[in-house]
Amino acid sequence: MSTSSASVTSTVPEGKKLVIVESPAKSKSIAKYLGDGWVVDSSVGHIRDLPKPSDLPADMKKGPFGKFAVDTEHGFEPYYVVYPDKKKKVTELKRALKDADALYLATDADREGEAIAWHLLQTLKPKVPVYRMTFGEITKEGIARGLENIRELDTALVDAQETRRILDRLFGYELSPVLWRKVSRGLSAGRVQSVATRLVVERERERMAFVAAQYWGVEGTFTVNEGAVSSGAVGSSFTARLSTVDGVRVATGRDFDDAGQLKASAGKKVAHLDEAAAGSLAQGLTGASFTVDAVEDKPYTRRPAAPFTTSTLQQEASRKLRMSSRVSMQVAQRLYENGYITYMRTDSVNLSQEAVNAARTQATELYGAASVPEKPRAYAKRSESAQEAHEAIRPAGDSFRTPAQVKDELRPDEFRLYELIWKRTVASQMADAKGYTATLRFSAAAADGRVAGFSASGTVITFKGFLDAYEEGKDAGAEDESKDSMGRRLPELSQGDTLTGDPVEPTGHETTPPARYTEASIVAELERREIGRPSTYAPTISTIMDRGYVTKRGNALVPSWTAFSVIGLLEDYFGQYVDYDFTARMEDDLDRIAAGELARDAWLQTFYFGAEDGDEGLRNIVENLGDIDARAVNSLPITDEITLRVGQYGPYLEKPLPADAEAGTTPPRANVPEDLAPDELTAAKAEELFATAKPSERLLGQDPETGRDIVAKDGRYGPYVTEVIPEMTEEQVQAWMDAQPTEYYKNGRPKPKKKPKKEKPRTGSLFTSMDLDTVTLEQALQLMSLPRVVGADAEGEQITAQNGRFGPYLKKGTDSRSLQSEEQIFSITLEEALEIYAQPKQRGRGAAKPPLAEFGEDPVSGKKVVVKDGRFGPYVTDGQTNITVPRGKDPAQLTAEEAYQLLADKRAKGPATRGGAKKPAARRAPAKKTTTRKKA
Repeated sequence: MSTSSASVTSTVPEGKKLVIVESPAKSKSIAKYLGDGWVVDSSVGHIRDLPKPSDLPADMKKGPFGKFAVDTEHGFEPYYVVYPDKKKKVTELKRALKDADALYLATDADREGEAIAWHLLQTLKPKVPVYRMTFGEITKEGIARGLENIRELDTALVDAQETRRILDRLFGYELSPVLWRKVSRGLSAGRVQSVATRLVVERERERMAFVAAQYWGVEGTFTVNEGAVSSGAVGSSFTARLSTVDGVRVATGRDFDDAGQLKASAGKKVAHLDEAAAGSLAQGLTGASFTVDAVEDKPYTRRPAAPFTTSTLQQEASRKLRMSSRVSMQVAQRLYENGYITYMRTDSVNLSQEAVNAARTQATELYGAASVPEKPRAYAKRSESAQEAHEAIRPAGDSFRTPAQVKDELRPDEFRLYELIWKRTVASQMADAKGYTATLRFSAAAADGRVAGFSASGTVITFKGFLDAYEEGKDAGAEDESKDSMGRRLPELSQGDTLTGDPVEPTGHETTPPARYTEASIVAELERREIGRPSTYAPTISTIMDRGYVTKRGNALVPSWTAFSVIGLLEDYFGQYVDYDFTARMEDDLDRIAAGELARDAWLQTFYFGAEDGDEGLRNIVENLGDIDARAVNSLPITDEITLRVGQYGPYLEKPLPADAEAGTTPPRANVPEDLAPDELTAAKAEELFATAKPSERLLGQDPETGRDIVAKDGRYGPYVTEVIPEMTEEQVQAWMDAQPTEYYKNGRPKPKKKPKKEKPRTGSLFTSMDLDTVTLEQALQLMSLPRVVGADAEGEQITAQNGRFGPYLKKGTDSRSLQSEEQIFSITLEEALEIYAQPKQRGRGAAKPPLAEFGEDPVSGKKVVVKDGRFGPYVTDGQTNITVPRGKDPAQLTAEEAYQLLADKRAKGPATRGGAKKPAARRAPAKKTTTRKKA
């Protein structure tokens, strides 16, 4: 809680006023500008949400809220609970509200911020006047403008955010279980994350199908001969490429399709040179005299990029600063809350008049009056659906602080992002860069009579304009035809001047597959397709990486084989929900709800139950899926003979059995390395993996008790033994299903009967002393019999010996004790076990491992921050707070700033709780549509 004596002039009610914002940092910044009588506190983010159905009170689990915590039968009424770790905070806010004469809800000015304010209102139930206040920037001027534009809560914005939350709950809770049953447990099918994953998978499919095309050209170094019109050009040299042969343009990479063929549009309009044709042409031009045919000079003008939106900031931070979307938004959040930049979630490219004046003034002071155009620049918004826009992201204040002025106040990552925002904003109000582009075209006849035309271009910037401050980055793989000519100055030549080429050589080229998405380019693509909203891109990308759908190789996003299975299933059975246009239309509908043009309940009714015009709703599609062949979903053909299968323990390759193979024989298999990208799994690579693979399994014999075959296998996590359970015949399956009672849906329709679950085979990992090639049947039966019951203690509690992930151990209830060797599992006696339990329990299994990385002192705790390798993977700690390093992030590449931020996020989230909320919470009151909203 913060108070301050520094005052902002404004007309406000008398008495004590409580202001609630989302974060402690924001509360401290705002408090600096408010006078006596103001108390500023924070909710520390959201205070309540939909609980997991498993966390509902017992009396609600079988009711209408039991499946989603949303009553789909009665207006999609949500059931909210206060987060367990926020109950103390809610109590503190209620206590502060008792002493207040007015409540100001000052959460962020977007849908999510409006929803947080509404949840606070519903939970605190204030009896004093309530005002809604927002800030575009946390400066003295920004606070004053916020106080001058007090309004009421916008219930339409709240409805839009609630609709999104309920929509995502319905979508995820209906589709994710399908993935659990047919692909793997723990997967999820988020509405936007599934579409983002599909983009990455489709790009990888394009790379897998890509066929490289070879094409040849000729390049040379050309020197100006005596007799040139400009004597200063004589003797100067430059390089140029072959452009035409006998007047026909020479084919380049853009003339070929992904199948390696010339595009139909190219047809006979281009000359496709092979190695022999290019070589003979180059040889035939040796000693030839080239004549300048044309000299072209064109003016060059380049405009500055618009100020940052949320999307373009994420893109540029990725390209220039190597920041992930999540990190860039976390850093931007800190800059905003501490008063350095304006609000960072916006679709707008507009600048306020104060910002325009500040940018023009600073550009004039730093780069001269000529660097600023006569009139201020105005930028049009990028999308008609922009709805969270107030102003572009820019330095805060009516006059900007330069990066040099704030460097000592900011962390390194904050400084770099602030500098980027400052440069982009100032450059957006500067003059165009100007120059000229010169193009030379010259030709010569080869010895065989072919006429070879060459060309060279050079662009010279004569006035840098905005380039003095900032130049926009480009994605890898993006075409930029001017990059080779930029800054290149060609000699001054005239038509008829002659040149000599030496050397003139053939050059071979090969087309490249489409570039994989990076975080920057996928954000740009999602925005271009109007899928999701910029504020959701960072969590979307983080989610698909945390789920294991996508990993990063350098900056490139590479899909896993699991992602192929998931997207294949969704495309085949839920096609419209991963359709790009359908997803974009859903965002348009949410915008209409936010504008008050569409009723929330009616829209959800159509989405979930379907429409009268025949459009199926989500529920009907899920209930009528029919049979989904899990094996087919998880199988991808690599060649006619080789299939990749996504198994429980990862992907593997499989070949069909020979025709004379015995029944029950396992097909030939080979594991797929984790670091092998899908487009690298070619037919040749697949054969190589089979050639180097160990035998997939070895028959050890039959279990004398069951008669089942016992085999030894080499699995993803090491060698193991298991029993082979025969598959049920179709007749046996049908007989089992016929014997089951028929169940019905609520509407009286019979539910399809489920097939019998497969019996889980007994398995056992080989000891480290055992070998796959020599393990015996007797050893296998012993391993599969684990855990072994050693006996019971004096109280009758059972003691077992077993082998685990971290080695052999004894277990008695929840008390585990390590054993010295794996052989002790079968040899240890009850007396020896009791003796071990009589000793004090020792923590750890050996000397502490050294840290994986070490950083400085944490800004909050003052403790030294290190990265350690723990039982569940690498984690960051300052000795007080621990947080696991996010999946897909290499601990060795973790920066100090990222480590400090991970700890800060963990502290803000609060301690983990077990169980969840068990007490009923207040249900959502219907939104009052009659509320009069004042214009800000």
